[in-house]
Amino acid sequence: MYKDSVNNQHLLLPPDDRKYIEESAIILVKTLQAVGKTILPGVTTLELSNLADEIISSHDASPSFKGYYVGKNQFQHAMCISVNEEVVHGIPSDRKLKEGDIVTLDCGVYKNGYHADSAYTFAVGKIDSEKQLLLDVTQESLVLGVAEAKVSNKIYDIARAIQTYVEQNGFSVVRELTGHGIGKSLHQEPSVPNFVPALLYRKHFPNVKLLKGMTIAIEPMVNIGTQAVLTAADKWTIITADSKPSAHFEHTVIVDNEKPIILTLWN
Repeated sequence: MYKDSVNNQHLLLPPDDRKYIEESAIILVKTLQAVGKTILPGVTTLELSNLADEIISSHDASPSFKGYYVGKNQFQHAMCISVNEEVVHGIPSDRKLKEGDIVTLDCGVYKNGYHADSAYTFAVGKIDSEKQLLLDVTQESLVLGVAEAKVSNKIYDIARAIQTYVEQNGFSVVRELTGHGIGKSLHQEPSVPNFVPALLYRKHFPNVKLLKGMTIAIEPMVNIGTQAVLTAADKWTIITADSKPSAHFEHTVIVDNEKPIILTLWN
């Protein structure tokens, strides 16, 4: 699988369709920015998700996550909202945010046949220095990973850049969850790990050659403590095994020659 560029042609975004995925990405960025401004102590995660739903719908678009199935389980909200030790897939609820929390908004937008996907971890009021470093390192690791999403590189170039920077700063990268291809489907080939797999596991994460026009979601998930994670009783939320905080940043990116095109870049 993925032995040469011919096998990857089905992963490329048709040039004439770029405007469609760009529109989804623009709506997504507006949504994350608007919802992010409402993050304050006392706000519930359900209020944040409902606001996202309203904004996306007002642009004649749909939340990519709402109605999404994993097995027999269906997600019912516009956003995954994960707080502190919750890594990803947190379910919006009546939980009120508190001063010192960190909260990740992970959202997708679908319009004109294309999805865009992005995530951002916010501070709730004033946070401690360790959490702030976690946010800074995770966001910078995304910048470094995205910079490798260019023609002639491979998936492991992205993975190596992220993993090296994260571990140099004393944090750990989650192994069970990865980035992914994106386009007409929310999750498609190839997998984009945030780590270089050990030799015995590389068949699960092929080192795909990056081609011009490939569209991928790069999303480092970084923990303060152990890399190990667990699934909560709700069968959706992924939490750190040691209950220490985690951060998550994500961009939808088009692979290009010298410099990748970041569709979900904030203004």
